[in-house]
Amino acid sequence: MNEQDNEESGQNPTGDGIARESSPFINSAEMDRGNMYEGKNMALFEEEMDSNPMVSSLLNKLANYTNLTQGVVEHEADEDTKRKEVKVPRMGTFIGVYLPCLQNILGVILFLRLTWIVGTAGVLESFIIVFMCCACTMLTAISMSAIATNGVVPAGGSYYMISRSLGPEFGGAVGLCFYLGTTFAGAMYILGTIEILLTYISPSAAIFKAEDGGEETEAMLNNMRVYGTCIIILMAVVVFVGVKYVNKLALVFLACVILSIIAIYAGVIKTAFDPPDFPICLLGNRTLSKRSFDICAKFTESNNETKTTTLWRLFCSSSLHNATCDDYFSLNNVTEIQGIPGIMSGVLIDNLWSAYSEKGSIVEKKDQPSVSGSEDMKIGGRPYVFTDIMTYFTMLVGIYFPSVTGIMAGSNRSGDLKDAQKSIPTGTILAISTTSFIYLSCIVLFGACIEGVILRDKFGEAVNGNLVVGTLAWPSPWVIVIGSFFSTCGAGLQSLTGAPRLLQAIARDGIVPFIQVFGHGKANGEPTWALLLTAGICEIGILIASLDSVAPILSMFFLMCYMFVNLACAVQTLLRTPNWRPRFKYYHWTLSFLGMSLCLALMFICSWYYALIAMLIAGCIYKYIEYRGAEKEWGDGIRGLSLNAARYALLRVEDGPPHTKNWRPQLLVLLNLDCEQLVKHPRLLSFTSQLKAGKGLTIVGSVLQGTYLDKCTETQKAEENVKALMAVEKTKGFCQIVVSPSFRDGISHLIQSAGLGGMKHNTVLMAWPQSWKRTENHFSWKNFVDTVRETTAAQQALLVAKNIDLFPTNQERFTEGNIDVWWIVHDGGMLMLLPFLLRQHKVWRKCKMRIFTVAQMDDNSIQMKKDLQMFLYHLRLNAEVEVVEMFENDISAFTYEKTLMMEQRSQMLKQMQLSKNEREREAQLIHDRNTASHLTPAVKASVAASVPEKVQMTWTKEKFVAEKHKNKDTNVSGFKDIFNMKPNQSNVRRMHTAVKLNGVVLNKSQHAQLVLLNMPGPPKNRKGDENYMEFLEVLTEGLDRVLLVRGSGREVITIYS
Repeated sequence: MNEQDNEESGQNPTGDGIARESSPFINSAEMDRGNMYEGKNMALFEEEMDSNPMVSSLLNKLANYTNLTQGVVEHEADEDTKRKEVKVPRMGTFIGVYLPCLQNILGVILFLRLTWIVGTAGVLESFIIVFMCCACTMLTAISMSAIATNGVVPAGGSYYMISRSLGPEFGGAVGLCFYLGTTFAGAMYILGTIEILLTYISPSAAIFKAEDGGEETEAMLNNMRVYGTCIIILMAVVVFVGVKYVNKLALVFLACVILSIIAIYAGVIKTAFDPPDFPICLLGNRTLSKRSFDICAKFTESNNETKTTTLWRLFCSSSLHNATCDDYFSLNNVTEIQGIPGIMSGVLIDNLWSAYSEKGSIVEKKDQPSVSGSEDMKIGGRPYVFTDIMTYFTMLVGIYFPSVTGIMAGSNRSGDLKDAQKSIPTGTILAISTTSFIYLSCIVLFGACIEGVILRDKFGEAVNGNLVVGTLAWPSPWVIVIGSFFSTCGAGLQSLTGAPRLLQAIARDGIVPFIQVFGHGKANGEPTWALLLTAGICEIGILIASLDSVAPILSMFFLMCYMFVNLACAVQTLLRTPNWRPRFKYYHWTLSFLGMSLCLALMFICSWYYALIAMLIAGCIYKYIEYRGAEKEWGDGIRGLSLNAARYALLRVEDGPPHTKNWRPQLLVLLNLDCEQLVKHPRLLSFTSQLKAGKGLTIVGSVLQGTYLDKCTETQKAEENVKALMAVEKTKGFCQIVVSPSFRDGISHLIQSAGLGGMKHNTVLMAWPQSWKRTENHFSWKNFVDTVRETTAAQQALLVAKNIDLFPTNQERFTEGNIDVWWIVHDGGMLMLLPFLLRQHKVWRKCKMRIFTVAQMDDNSIQMKKDLQMFLYHLRLNAEVEVVEMFENDISAFTYEKTLMMEQRSQMLKQMQLSKNEREREAQLIHDRNTASHLTPAVKASVAASVPEKVQMTWTKEKFVAEKHKNKDTNVSGFKDIFNMKPNQSNVRRMHTAVKLNGVVLNKSQHAQLVLLNMPGPPKNRKGDENYMEFLEVLTEGLDRVLLVRGSGREVITIYS
C-alpha cells in the first residue's frame, strides 16, 4: 500500500532509473500525471508514463508542431525558451518558392554579359555553356528536393540540409563557402548596379575621367571602387534599419525583371517585320566607337563643299584634305551597317562560331573586306571598339555560372511555407526549367537578331553607349536599363539580407568556435555583427572592381556548395539509412553522382587555381571544426559512411594472428579508479600514448565492483573521467568500463572479450600493485598473479610498469640517458621492439638503447656478443650490446635470511587472515541479531525465514568467551610454528637468482631512464603466489622506472623484409 501511495504521489523514481534521450515530443514531465492515465486501462505502463508518453498525447503535440526556425529541438533545446510564438506560415509554392527562385536566378549576367558571351563564344558554344550550367543546377535541385523532403527542414535552408546530412565538419565548411558565395554575389550585384549607372544611365557622374584612350578601363575600375563603397554602406544601413522593407520591395524588383524579359521577347518579335534603327560604323572590318563622333563618313557635302568630318580628325593630323592620315584609315572605306538586322536576316549563321580574342584587340566583322596597312602609329588613341579582357571558353563558363545560382532561395524560406515538402521540389524545379528555357532561347534569339560585332561589344560603344540588350528591347532601351538597374539593386540588398542570417545560423550551431560572436544581434534577432562582417567581405569584392573577376570567385563557392548537396543525397541513398525516406521519389544516386561530378568539373573548367583555393579554404575549415569544434551528433551520413567502412574493414581483417611484419602492440590498458571514479595512475595513459604514437588499437579498460543496475551512474561517470583523461593525454583509443561482482572476474572479462573481430588487443599493460604487502590489500596481489596467468593462457603479451608515477609526462623531454634492455630469455623479441617504438616519441627520442644479456658459466661471452650484434644488425636496430657474466657461487646468508623472512611473513599473514575472518563472522552475527530485534513483528518472520542460519544461533557470554580463548590458543600455537620453520629450498634458489640479477642490473642500469626486464612466470603451484610477488619485488629493487615484459610466445620482430 505504501509503495502505491509513493508512486502515485510522484516520489518514486521511474522504472529502471535509466535516463531517456530528450525529444521535442517525449518530454512530458510537466504534464498533469492524472490526465496521462486516468482509469486503470494503462496501469501496466504507468511507471514509464513520464518518459514514454501516451500515443494520444504524442500525436497532439505533433499536430501543434510548427516548423518555423525551430531547428531540431533535440539539438537546439536550449533555444526553446528564447523562441516566441509565431504565426502559422501561409506561403504556397508560387509565392514562396517559384518567384524567389526566379528572382534570384535571373539577374545581372542576363542583362550585362549574356549578349557578350553569345558574341564571343558563338551560339553553339554558348548553348553548351548554358546547358552545362543549367544541367548542374537541375541535378542539384533534384538532390536538394530529396533532402528537403526527408523530414522537416527548419530555417537555415541549404546549410541546415548539408550539415544534418553530412555532419558538422562538412556542414560548417560548406555553410561558410555558401556564405562567402552569397556575400560575393552581393558584391557582384553592386558592381553590376554601378556599371549600369555609369555606363548607360549617367556617364557624366564618373569621378575619374580617362584622359587617354588606354586609361578608360582603369578609370572605370576606380569609379567602381568609390561608388561601390558608398552603395555598400548605404545598403548596409538600409538592411540594418528595416529588413522588412527589403522583403516588401522584393516583388517590385521581381516585376522589373519580368517586364525586362517580356520587353526582350517583344523586341525580338518586332525585329521580324520592323527591325530597330541602330546603325554601326565600320572602318574596313573594324568596329568604331560612336562615342567620339556622330557622322559615319570621312567627308560630308555642305553647300557644294566637301568638308572633313570629326572621324577624319580622329585619324588624321589635321582637318585638311592633304593631312597625314593613319595608313589603315586611308586604305579602307567607312561603311555603315544595321546593328540589329532582325530575326529573318540569317545573321544566325555568322554568329554560330566563336570569336575569342586577346586583351586590347579590335572588334572586327569577319566577312567584311579590308586592306591591312602598316601600323606605324599607335592604335590606342583611335576610336575603335577594343576588347577589355582576354577571352576563352573556360573563362566564359566562370563568368556565366553565377546567373544560374539562386536555386536555394526556396529552401532558404522553408520556415515560411505552408507545405515545404511539396513546395520546395515543385517550385525549385519549375523555376530552373523556366529560367533554363529563358537563357537557352535568349542565346538563340540574340544570335539570330543582333550583328556579331555588337554582341562582342561589351559596353555598347558602337551603338552610342546603349546597353546591347536594350537595343533589341521594345518599346525602348530604357525599359531594360531601368529594369536591370532596379533588379540588380534588389538582388544586392537581398544578398546583404540573406548572408548575415546564414552566418548567424552557423554561429548559433556552435560548430566553428571563432565565429560564435556573429551569432549575437539586436533584441529582435537581427544579426548586427554578421551584417558588419558581410559588408566587410563585400568590400573586398568591390575593391576587385571588375564584374568579370568577381563572378568566377562566387562560382567556386556556389559550385562547392552544390557539389556537397549532391554528395549528401548520394551518400544517404547508397547507405540506405533507415531514416532516409524522402517524399520526393524522382531521385537516384546516379543522378546525384553525375551532378557532383559536373560541379567538380565546372569548378576546374572555370578556374583551376580558384578551385584549388576554394577547396583549400573548405579543407581548412573542415579540419578546424574537426579539431576545435563542438562535438555534435546529428545522425549525419558521414557517420553512417564511417560505420559502413569500419564494418567492411573489420570483415576484411582476418580473425587470426597478423603476420610478424605487421605485428604491433595492440594495447588493453588496465586502469585502477578511486572512490571518486578518477584514474589513480594517469601516467599509465601518458606511457600508452608514448608507446603507440596514435597508431594501432588502444582499449582503456577498468573494472567497477558491484552489479550494473546499482553502478549504472558510476559507470557513466567513470567513462567520462577516463575519456577526459585520454583527451588530455592525447591517447587515441576506446574506453570500456566493466561492472562485475569481483575485480578478478571483471579483468578476466576484459582480457577475453575486449575488441571486436580482428581488432582485438594482443598486449595487456598494467601498473604494478604498489600496496600489495599491506594486510588490507590481500586480494591485490592475487588479482595481479591471476591476470599474469590469464594473459599467458590467452597468448597475449603483458607489460607491467613499476613505479608508474615516476614515468615521464608527454610534455617532458629526456635530453640524454639510456633505455636498458635486460634480455634474459627469448620470448618473441618483444624486448627489442618496445624501445624502438618508444624512441619514435619526442619524450624518449634522444635516449640511447642498450641491450644486456647474461652469460652463464659455460657460455662463450665473446661469441655471444658477436652473435647479438649480428642479430641486431639484421633487425635494423641501433643499440649498444653488452654481455654480463654471472657465475654460480654459494648462496649467501643474506639470501637465506631474506627467503626465511619472506616465508615467515607469508605464514603469519595467513594466520592473521584466519583470525580476522573469525572476528568478522562474530561481528556479522551480532549485527544480524541487533537488526532483527529492531524490526516490526510483521517483517521479523520474513527475515527469520530468509536467513535462518544467521538467526537461529544464540550467543551466551560463556560461549563467546570459550570461542575467543579457542581462537587465541590456535593463534599462539601457529605463531610458535612460524618461528621454528626452515625455508623451502626451491624458494631459496629463486631468491638467489633474484638477488644476484638485481645486483647486476643495479650495477649497470641504476641511472638508466628506463629498464626493460624479462618477467618470470608465476609458479605452477598456486601456494607460492605471494612468494612470486616477493621475488619480483627483490628483482626490481632500487630501480626508478621498470617495465617488466612477458611475451605472448610468438615472434613479434623479424629480420626479413
